[in-house]
Amino acid sequence: MNTRLSLLLPAMLVAAATAQAADQTLIAKGEYLSRAGDCIACHTVKGGEPFAGGLPIESPFGTIYSTNITPSKTAGIGNYTLEQFDDAVRHGERADGGNLYPAMPYPDYSVLSDDDVKAMYAYFMEGVKPVDKKAPETDLSFPFNQRWGIGMWDLVFGHDAAFEPHSQNPFVNRGAYLVQGLGHCGSCHSPRGVAFQEKGYDETDANFLSGGKIGIWEAPSLRGGSGAGPLVSWDKAEIVDYLANGRNDRTAVGGEMTSVIEHSLSYLTQADLEAIADYLKSLPGAGKEVLLSAEATEKTAAQLNSAKVPVDSGARVYLDNCGACHFTRGQGASRVFPQLDGNALVNAEDPSGLIHVILAGARLPSTKGAPEELAMPAFGWRLNDEDVAKLATFVRQAWNNHAAAVTAKQVAAVRETIPATELNATKPTLN
Repeated sequence: MNTRLSLLLPAMLVAAATAQAADQTLIAKGEYLSRAGDCIACHTVKGGEPFAGGLPIESPFGTIYSTNITPSKTAGIGNYTLEQFDDAVRHGERADGGNLYPAMPYPDYSVLSDDDVKAMYAYFMEGVKPVDKKAPETDLSFPFNQRWGIGMWDLVFGHDAAFEPHSQNPFVNRGAYLVQGLGHCGSCHSPRGVAFQEKGYDETDANFLSGGKIGIWEAPSLRGGSGAGPLVSWDKAEIVDYLANGRNDRTAVGGEMTSVIEHSLSYLTQADLEAIADYLKSLPGAGKEVLLSAEATEKTAAQLNSAKVPVDSGARVYLDNCGACHFTRGQGASRVFPQLDGNALVNAEDPSGLIHVILAGARLPSTKGAPEELAMPAFGWRLNDEDVAKLATFVRQAWNNHAAAVTAKQVAAVRETIPATELNATKPTLN
């Protein structure tokens, strides 16, 4: 008997160790997938505990607060079964049967595989620290506080379907799965319909990823294949560099995408980033594209190089505040200062994003591939609304740019939304 036990014990220990290793592998996979889904961005307040919720998300219907998704049994999802977790992630249904607001991108997550949902469940139950603090309750006004109505929205405007590969190329299909599902890129980069639904959830709809808007920021078209569009002239390496590091030889990230790079995309493997690029380049181009002409570039450069510009002009404001980094040709510096000539943010129909950058500055995320946190200073303390309007108008109409003029009233409207601490972030202090 003792001999038999002595033979069985090592085998049992090996089996237990193997099971534990398998669990850790599953948890690690779930952590990676949660990064791909950027769950932390919406479910964590600035400076708060990861995944504890409470982040206010502005929507056309009011402010929606993200929930605590830590494994706390009193404040989070610690009592959720795998089935209940799946219902929430892929179908927008809470454990108590209530409907989630589609600010949670469950219409996009519906394409997730069973195995990936299982891995994410393992991570959130075993790999995340529980936080026993309830997030604020969402309290919208009537009729948007009637959660049963979301069920009707789901039936008419929602999306609840498994992933369907449409390519013979497995890398393109992997990219499609990430973009359509966990990446939920369509949430920002697809236009919205009358009920705020995404217009299209995959490549079978020409609206999908053709450009959208989040807050004041225009999200450009991501359709990078043949045709027109801001991503058409980018090659695969440039797309991968941008996704991994928030910068490439052409531009640098700004606005809401900064957080996506920092907390999500910069953690993806090279293979997955390349798969995403393959998929985006497989989509027919769409959207506005600024064609660059050397003649137009040189015309503005000559004007600025001569320094013969009116004292109260936007060109003068540019020379005094921007020219040292973006230069008279507006070409910027590779992987440091974005090119302004032909820039999508500069040429956006709504200039609010550009105005915000001028007033509050911008900071590149620190990533594994580009750890330096390069920053553009805020000019909100230094330039008044009229100066910013002149500057923004100049930049939007210089070189090859052909966007509408900006008014001081538009600048004032954006300024009101920015805290004084951000406007004055780079203001010198006198001792």
